Amino acid sequence: MTDIMNDAQIASELRKAAKECSDRGLSVAGKWASELLLSMPTAKRRPTQLSSSSSAFSTSTPARLQSQDPSMSFTEESPVPTQVLTQPTVPITPARNPHAPILQVQPEDVLAMEADLEYQEADVLAAARSCFESREFQRASHTLQTCRSSKAMFLKIYSQFIASEKKAHRDWHKLDNNRHQPPVPVNTSLNDLLEEVKNATDPWLLFLKALFLSRSSRREEAIESALLSIAGFPWNWSTWTLLGSCIGDGEELSSLLQLIPLPLTHPLVQFFQIKTLNELHNPSENELQLCDRLLRPDFFPNSLWVMSLRACVLYHLHDFGQAENQFEKILAIDQYRVDDIDIFSNILYVTENKLKLSRLAHEFLALDKDRPEVCCLVGNHYSLRAEHEKAVKYFRRATQLDRTYLSAWTLMGHEYVEMKNSHAAIEAYRRAVDVNRKDYRAWYGLGQAYELLSMHHYALHYYQHATALRPYDVRLWQAQGMCYEEIGRLRESVECYKRALIPADPHEITINLKLARLHRSLDEHAEAVAYHRRVVEVCQADLRPIQDYAKSSLEVAEYHMRTTGGDLMLAKEYLERVAGSNAEDVGRASELLKDVKARMLDMAYLALEEARSKNAAVAPGSDSAGVEMATDP
Repeated sequence: MTDIMNDAQIASELRKAAKECSDRGLSVAGKWASELLLSMPTAKRRPTQLSSSSSAFSTSTPARLQSQDPSMSFTEESPVPTQVLTQPTVPITPARNPHAPILQVQPEDVLAMEADLEYQEADVLAAARSCFESREFQRASHTLQTCRSSKAMFLKIYSQFIASEKKAHRDWHKLDNNRHQPPVPVNTSLNDLLEEVKNATDPWLLFLKALFLSRSSRREEAIESALLSIAGFPWNWSTWTLLGSCIGDGEELSSLLQLIPLPLTHPLVQFFQIKTLNELHNPSENELQLCDRLLRPDFFPNSLWVMSLRACVLYHLHDFGQAENQFEKILAIDQYRVDDIDIFSNILYVTENKLKLSRLAHEFLALDKDRPEVCCLVGNHYSLRAEHEKAVKYFRRATQLDRTYLSAWTLMGHEYVEMKNSHAAIEAYRRAVDVNRKDYRAWYGLGQAYELLSMHHYALHYYQHATALRPYDVRLWQAQGMCYEEIGRLRESVECYKRALIPADPHEITINLKLARLHRSLDEHAEAVAYHRRVVEVCQADLRPIQDYAKSSLEVAEYHMRTTGGDLMLAKEYLERVAGSNAEDVGRASELLKDVKARMLDMAYLALEEARSKNAAVAPGSDSAGVEMATDP
């Protein structure tokens, strides 16, 4: 159980983070901190529980800690129950990467100077904030021209950035349906904005620097600035989100975790790990355990956000039943929560729960029809009813509300595939790839669309992109295998299907049948029969009907019948099973069974004759020897 000082510190830091993020216009991060704070048990977040010894935590910045050692908060749990400990234990912290930044503590004089500047500029900040909330971003920036505090500077530059983004989007949409339209809007002001923060040391300005670097495709520099921002202010969730967007795969994440200036057991690091792997569609049972830990009474037992993380992990692990139960629990607590409702709709779509998906669509459409997640939910509802034109309409509406909403582009592509409109599907999938090149679904969709057009070389290219992102996805290796087969490269096709077998269900037979067919085409009969025999063994173990493996039984039997030294007993056993069934191959099996029995009789006769010949060759010598022995005095 976390001690009371740490509980008070967490609550204080979250409270500060909610205010600081909201003051700077980071509404999503502010909402996140506020909701996380409310999810803590009331007794643990009461400010009155702070003792005099913990007053150091109530500073003007949540990054200020009593100790430079980041392992003092959220230590690893000891296997020994807390109540039997006689003296405090030393937390075990993983070895720190020498290049990782350390948590920064602002000097008292700097904090005092900043507080004084904010006090002097309070009225101007309030006016600028009002303009910002009214979405008058250029006015907000203009209002703050003469201000010198870091908060005012952040709000001024951030307002300029949003205004420039809006202009870039307007210019981009002017080129709609024009072949000269770039894949994404181009913000020509990024270099000027970056120049304003290039020497920043304030954690908030470092966040802006990371944002501008990321948008300029300078990924490594963006990661470095994001890490420095976290070192100065760990509880700005927008920085963590930006950092996650710079990560390409699970291996990169593992490397980056060692550079974060917090212990791996810190909830922020675990939030980041779970969220990033969810976005990479690659969480594991470990992330599920982390969610369960974070939902314990010691941490954030009432957090709907963590519950939603857990539901998304279950969804990516294909445990749709448990994921659905988790979302039902979330909606029972807060029926108005729109976040991640699109994931819930995906689950209901996959499980074909038309009734529940229809009810959900009607409820949330009445609640907020202008949220992209709700549009995606309604699109899934129509898709499940095979009303693909209506589904496309709502997915398109979602992309209009948020151009970067990846799921809507991908799902729109799926609908166009269903409508056999390959060219529109390709356009939708390309938009998804432009938004996020790390999502395997868009690459896979492009492969499917080109396969519909019988452009197998193109399809293969996109399937390979998808497989690089999801190397253990059976479907992707199968798709590659089919493409190689279509273009006549059977050897590569075999290798793809063999790779597909590695993560496949041990009771899977379809891939084994394809491998058997391909090996037969390559005149590799022994390998083909080995896969057919595997099919027979799996089907027999699963007690499947004989019709599922009758042809494989015949293949194995015929191979052993025509091969010198073949196992005729095995052939007889397989043929008897088929001949005694109602499979369509029963006639062929009966003929082969007669043949194999005749061969076995012939072999038995030859063996008997051979034995007699051997006995005849030995018998004369044996008899004379016996006579000599008998007559010997």
